[in-house]
Amino acid sequence: MGPAHEARDDGGGGGGMIAELAKSLSDLLTAERARFTVEHPRSVAMAKAAGAHWRGGAPMHWMNDWASPSPIFAAQGVGAQITDVDGKLYDDFCLGDTPSMFGHGDPSVAAAVSDQIKRGAGFMLPTASAAIVGKLLSERFGLPLWQAATTASDANRAAIRWARAVTGRPVILVFDGCYHGMVDDAFVVLKDGAPVMKPGLLGQVHDLTATTRVVAFNDLAALEAALAPGDVAAVLAEPVMTNCGMILPEPGFLEALRRLTREAGTLLVIDETHTISTGPGGYTRAHGLEPDVFVLGKAVAGGVPAAVWGVTAELSARMDAAQQRIGPGQSGIGTTLSGNALAMAAMRAMLSEVMTEAAYGKMLAGAERLVAGLNAVIAARRLPWSVVHVGARVELVFADPPPKNAAQMRKVLDHEAVEALHLWLINRGVLIAPFHNMMLVSPVTEDAAIDRLVAAVDGFAAAMGE
Repeated sequence: MGPAHEARDDGGGGGGMIAELAKSLSDLLTAERARFTVEHPRSVAMAKAAGAHWRGGAPMHWMNDWASPSPIFAAQGVGAQITDVDGKLYDDFCLGDTPSMFGHGDPSVAAAVSDQIKRGAGFMLPTASAAIVGKLLSERFGLPLWQAATTASDANRAAIRWARAVTGRPVILVFDGCYHGMVDDAFVVLKDGAPVMKPGLLGQVHDLTATTRVVAFNDLAALEAALAPGDVAAVLAEPVMTNCGMILPEPGFLEALRRLTREAGTLLVIDETHTISTGPGGYTRAHGLEPDVFVLGKAVAGGVPAAVWGVTAELSARMDAAQQRIGPGQSGIGTTLSGNALAMAAMRAMLSEVMTEAAYGKMLAGAERLVAGLNAVIAARRLPWSVVHVGARVELVFADPPPKNAAQMRKVLDHEAVEALHLWLINRGVLIAPFHNMMLVSPVTEDAAIDRLVAAVDGFAAAMGE
């Protein structure tokens, strides 16, 4: 896999090697697809039946983004494992792409949700749990005042709307390749250095580049230039890029981001929906970040749809003033299900009983074991790969050194190789997130499961090297 992958990227020569790689990948994918179909007759049949009523045979289109030739239909999840309808058991390193980061079917969350649903799911009124959750959020993440949302997408939309209202500025700045859910303002990328709307964006009427500015992650000069006009209401950022392959901040980049935004009068919104894997207080607490707005979704309610966003006392006062200027009426912020009683009960259990220092200790130790195992495979087989991780989130990158921005990552992202690896793992009882090579370790992930994942990756590398 290693030398052939290098040949694919060299831009010339090596034609025989490239053809050999293509043939090897094609043959492997053909064989693995056939194996999946034979071993998963009920999932295949269910997908066909569901296709009569669900587009693509599944409730959401990304359920078809897995490398398997048809969706895997899950029967149940327990701890860090999933059983499908064909009785196949998987070590789960996807964990719902973060919502189940602390394990499936956690007893504390199950008890809290079961108790609350018997007493009502939502009343459009606060509950006793809401008061406790607010206190827990403030203590954990440091921002004093909070609001609830149903998803992180909703929370980011609220933060953007408030940023524009408070500053009177129209522009939002994001980083190329960012992840902020289904937020229109974030669907702008760089193509040949110029901002364009993200390819494949459906039904977009207005030109998003008119009010969204985009720069490369880790490019301080570009960031400073983008802020210079004084029209940027907020920078919406992940502290570590997680959507285009994991990209870590260069030393000093986030500190400079905070300094530059303050100098420009621009708010800083930190979206920790994925980087909550860092530790109990997220990347923000672990690295002393000082955002004006902190956004968290997915894992905060243990899989129950919920998100939260917190603000500083200073920003809260500016929000109050902006609201008084505008007067009463529909704010365009919030949905009926936001902050419902069921979500609050789940968040209370997560924040007080599940997302503990001890749980993170187990996750981080497991992630270190996984990183060491993958690095050992890379070294033993002399592969031009690398491993990047933040806390319990680990990424296997088919490049060495790992890219420092999205443009570099796009050049080395081999979609066919990624698909082949994922299907290979699925057929060997291992699930990783269907998007690039992201893996999560939960506090209930066993060492044996980590070792099985490493062995499966090693087997894939061996198969590609034959």
